[in-house]
Amino acid sequence: MRPAEPLASGRPAWSVAALVQAVAETLATRFANVTLRGEISGFTRAASGHCYFTLKDPDGGASLRCAMFRRAAALLASLPGEGEAVELRGRVAVYEPRGELQFVAESLQRAGAGALYERFLRLKAQLAAEGLFETERKRPLPPLPRCIGVVSSLAGAALHDVCTALARRAPHVRVLVLPSPVQGVDAPAALCAALAAAARRPEIELLILARGGGSMEDLWAFNDPALVRAIAAHPVPVITGIGHETDLSLADLAADLRAPTPTAAAELAAPSRDSLLLQLAQWARRASEGLNRRLEREGERLDRLGLRLARPAQRLAHARERLAGLDQRRRRALERQLQARAQALDRLALRGRHAAQARREGLAQRLAQLGLRLDALDPARVLARGWSRLEDDTGQPLLSIAQVQPGQAFEAVLADGRVQARAEATWPAVPPPTRRRRRP
Repeated sequence: MRPAEPLASGRPAWSVAALVQAVAETLATRFANVTLRGEISGFTRAASGHCYFTLKDPDGGASLRCAMFRRAAALLASLPGEGEAVELRGRVAVYEPRGELQFVAESLQRAGAGALYERFLRLKAQLAAEGLFETERKRPLPPLPRCIGVVSSLAGAALHDVCTALARRAPHVRVLVLPSPVQGVDAPAALCAALAAAARRPEIELLILARGGGSMEDLWAFNDPALVRAIAAHPVPVITGIGHETDLSLADLAADLRAPTPTAAAELAAPSRDSLLLQLAQWARRASEGLNRRLEREGERLDRLGLRLARPAQRLAHARERLAGLDQRRRRALERQLQARAQALDRLALRGRHAAQARREGLAQRLAQLGLRLDALDPARVLARGWSRLEDDTGQPLLSIAQVQPGQAFEAVLADGRVQARAEATWPAVPPPTRRRRRP
């Protein structure tokens, strides 16, 4: 180590580089092989292959910047996640260009989820049970929004990125900014108030919730249950562009669409004006080509009609021939119809005559049968067979012996005259003997 240069007062003075180098050598000697335990925060991997992150205590009391160079990072099976508890083995060093204390990790071993990450998982399970993360409730974005609301911090770079991207891609879209803090204890309530204010603006058709990158503690406001429920119940679709692509919050899961960055959220919110103009030009070209083809087809059709109209006499002759043919067909059809009707009428008349003749013959036969039955029932014919009819002096017929008294005069009517008689005596008729039934 280069000795310190003496001051004018005679006391030695250290240069900054010499002091930083001395401290680095002391730490390297004292803490050459150390095992460190904590939670991962802000893990990033550079294009060079080196990994940089912060290791903090679970209670958030202290944190230490860490670096894992490409040789050691290549041995990792997978990169650790935000809030994951790990054990590092390495050495304490000083980053001399800035004089910062850092830990150079040679190996990394997972030790389970950290306290903050465990809280994140518990909140995620609770809100998932309420159905706030279901895919079925995700709403489609409006294809051509006219007004987009942006909820973000006025002091952050995320708002500038969103407005710049919208101005570049869709300058015709109106942007309405609803400012709100995006970090700290008061951020969740302020974000919910901004969402409520956006819901009261009917001109807003789409809402962007944006914030720049940061550690899990910095983004913790977007894991608040009240904010997640407000996003799920918002009347318009919500796009979240929170942090970087590797950052994930519960607000991202509840939103209708998650963008990896604020700029990507702006690009997803509104289509590019250039692409719309290009599509419009394509539609106009297709419409013009279709109209030209239609005009050409109609022009050809008009030419064919003109050629056909150039010979009107021939068309009239064809029309007359067709008309004569139709008239002849009509006459023949009418004659055939009249002949068929006449034949049907003759058949009906013949059937009518036959039916009338059969009816008359049937009625004559029935009349003769009725006459025979009437003759058979004639009282005179009965009397002619030797029967007689008894009448009292009033001419009423005697039907029972109860009507005759001994000594009563009556008349017997015969076939050829009457006979006066008188009853000497009366007695009842003897009933015929009954037959006994045989037993089976």
